[in-house]
Amino acid sequence: MQFASSRSRLSRALVAMCGTSALLASSAMVGSSAAAEALSPGSSPSGGGEVITVTTAKVGAPGNPAVGVVPFTDAVYQSCADAPKTSGDCLMVGGVGYPYEIGQLEVTVEQWVAFLNTVDPRGRDSRGLYDETESSSAWPKYGQINFSPAAPRGRHYSVAYAEWADKPYGFANFLRAARFANSLYNGRLISKKAGSDGSFGYVSYQVELSARTESGMYDLGRPEATRSRDSGFVVPSQDEWIKAAYYDPSGGGTYSYWKYPTNAGVFGDGDATAPHPTVLNPTTGDVTNVTNQPLASYHAPGQPAPSWCPGQVPSETCSTVNPIGLDPLAYAALYQGSLSTVGRTRSTSPWGTLDQGGNAVEWTDTITAPPSGRNSVRVWRRLHGGISNASAYQMWPSAVGLQPQDNVFYNHTYPWLGIRIGVIGDLKVGWPR
Repeated sequence: MQFASSRSRLSRALVAMCGTSALLASSAMVGSSAAAEALSPGSSPSGGGEVITVTTAKVGAPGNPAVGVVPFTDAVYQSCADAPKTSGDCLMVGGVGYPYEIGQLEVTVEQWVAFLNTVDPRGRDSRGLYDETESSSAWPKYGQINFSPAAPRGRHYSVAYAEWADKPYGFANFLRAARFANSLYNGRLISKKAGSDGSFGYVSYQVELSARTESGMYDLGRPEATRSRDSGFVVPSQDEWIKAAYYDPSGGGTYSYWKYPTNAGVFGDGDATAPHPTVLNPTTGDVTNVTNQPLASYHAPGQPAPSWCPGQVPSETCSTVNPIGLDPLAYAALYQGSLSTVGRTRSTSPWGTLDQGGNAVEWTDTITAPPSGRNSVRVWRRLHGGISNASAYQMWPSAVGLQPQDNVFYNHTYPWLGIRIGVIGDLKVGWPR
């Protein structure tokens, strides 16, 4: 695949941005329902797609109240009528009228590679699911996935280094996220295990992925694709995402909403009650300061961003080689934070999810109007969660980010765009779609 613009143009555009941080201007399982013999992650049953396991957190309290937010401000309101009169863009968010599930963790690189090899066994990439920017040769510090045109059928894509397998996939756009959800929806549910950890409920699904990506939960023949079924795997909506991250059914926080997905915090205090930033092993990306709770992978002011580079790569190569053509100083200034191993912060949301604060920002399927003066023909979607390269404000419930669903520019330049899967309705074991 070719870049959308030259390296020099990409470099100028990046430097012109307000930094790359400005995009947003597992528990033990118990009990089971009918299960099949366990398959290792990424393995493939005879004649089928690869198999992955997705664990979700149960989100209850249907009909919970929404809360008012003014984008990127340090407050929540019981209703938008209570917001400052000068704030005409207040939104009511977080109210959901039904029980649902949301991924306990972000989709990992290992899971994404299993998906790529299932849906593109010949390595032709007719759906734009991979770019050379994602390779370890093009981008030594951030390249997660390598492509080999000479590899056997169904093995063209591989995890660049073993250390990347349990990191969030970081090069998603909404269309990629929707195709992943469709592959799960159209796949075969091999097993479903429900369990709990304290007050949190979890469900673990083992799914044989399907090569069918263009329809299922989302009809991608329609630019403004929305959910077409009332049961199955989904990309969470903005309200589903916010409720899972911030709504406390026990009444903690302000109007029952936390300031951060890791802890209640205090609205109006800036970053005084923000979680501690992670410190990462410099060659593996594992979290090394897990005892400092609450904890999230983000860039705290006055402290180094959480960062690592595969130990197989020379440090000078990590700090200078990039696919955008940035000089070392500009590269060091714009690209600081790295994605950490999923779930290692151990700081849970009110519903038991991990990493909804920091690490990778995550797509939702909520369609929104574009910013004033921006392209109204393209379809824009909401994103949430902050990134390891940005400060604490991007973890607030008011950080209602938005981007075009097919932003090719960010595909090439933004290695912190992730996916978290949701489930609506009741999925039955053995259902082939």
